[in-house]
Amino acid sequence: MRYVSTRGGAEPQGFFDVLLGGLAPDGGLYLPERWPQLPPLDRLRGRPYAEVAAEVMWPFVAGEFERAEFDALVADTYAVFDHPDVCPVRNLGDGLYLTELFWGPTLAFKDVALQLVGRLFDVALRRRGERLTVLGATSGDTGSAAMEGCRHSDAVEVFILFPDGRVSEVQRRQMTTLADPSLHAVAVEGDFDDCQRLVKAAFADEAFRTEVNLGAVNSINWARVMAQIVYYVTSHLAVSPDGAPVSFAVPTGNFGNVFAGWAAQAMGLPVGRLIVASNRNDILVRFLDRGAMVAADVVATSSPSMDIGVSSNFERLLFEATSRDGGACAATMAAFAADGEYRVLPEVHGTITDYFDGVRVSEDEVDEEMAAWHRRGLMVEPHSAIGLRAAEARRVPGVPIVALATAHPAKFPDAVEAATGVRPELPEALADLLERPEHAYAVAADLADVQNLMRAHADDGR
Repeated sequence: MRYVSTRGGAEPQGFFDVLLGGLAPDGGLYLPERWPQLPPLDRLRGRPYAEVAAEVMWPFVAGEFERAEFDALVADTYAVFDHPDVCPVRNLGDGLYLTELFWGPTLAFKDVALQLVGRLFDVALRRRGERLTVLGATSGDTGSAAMEGCRHSDAVEVFILFPDGRVSEVQRRQMTTLADPSLHAVAVEGDFDDCQRLVKAAFADEAFRTEVNLGAVNSINWARVMAQIVYYVTSHLAVSPDGAPVSFAVPTGNFGNVFAGWAAQAMGLPVGRLIVASNRNDILVRFLDRGAMVAADVVATSSPSMDIGVSSNFERLLFEATSRDGGACAATMAAFAADGEYRVLPEVHGTITDYFDGVRVSEDEVDEEMAAWHRRGLMVEPHSAIGLRAAEARRVPGVPIVALATAHPAKFPDAVEAATGVRPELPEALADLLERPEHAYAVAADLADVQNLMRAHADDGR
């Protein structure tokens, strides 16, 4: 399998090059040159999660691994999850289901991909005799998941930018209390979009990129999306024994999670609708309504992982919806960077809305949803509540719909307690998290400041 850039200006690359490079040299995002087809669903039904994952992902990595080696790596990845099903599915009744994606080490869906990515980094770097400096931006969950996924690697140094004061205390402490000298939490004076802009600018600086051998863990990295395709398949197997279509409601900020659902559909999974579930930062829902992508100021909410004004992964869908016209995609992205908005042709908008629908959920509705489900015996945090609210709003009789629970309630204890009157407890492994000493660097939202910090500390763990 080779990979192409959404902007059409980069040579096709192999999987390890894409894994370690993250962003394409032309600023685009990588996608496979063709979508492989899933094995027959009956061949996957009833098998353990790790076996299904290896089957689904194999076409994307074939040529870089021996099959037995890849199977073993995937099995090792998901052995660290605290549920035997890895991503278990709850039947909530009346055709509504909830897939719990928070059974990994940092209690969020990002673990599903980043536990794998850390192991893939190790293999690729060992073969090449190289070291990697990872730079990532987080709106809350990616940072700790990336650090946890890479913390045992001798060949990876990690710098994570997070918006100061705009993540939950648990999210922040999961990054700032890690003592490993190769892991660096960096508080940025700004919002997540500032953090994401800094990461993209660092990758665009070719000299710096080469100097530190820069790599990515954000969902700009194709390997993240690849791993997330799997739980759409396993969820479908769990709720549709006859292989009939299933819809999914996905709490969405940067669009990577829900794009993985589109990719599963492109690989042959029978998907009904993909519901983009949004909080007040509703740039994607507004696009689905009007066909115009218009940036807006980010508003802080109780679901900070979705407090995003620019959804980077939407570029991948735009590329697909324009018949993979890299030049057109590049021009659109340039216009968006210059003007903060773009409008697509009606036929492109129609192609996208054939698959996607959007639901925005207010802060009051988030609280109502958490309280209502708590009365029914289920505790959920704000992001998962948004997914459930959207699923209920778009439920169609006869079509199962799966909402994705993207984080454990204990990651957002203040919001959950305010809505339900009950404060969720952290699992035993993290019970003392709030007492652990913290350490973080602080920088302005300035590329030179970030680069100077990285140069000064990049060798701390070596």
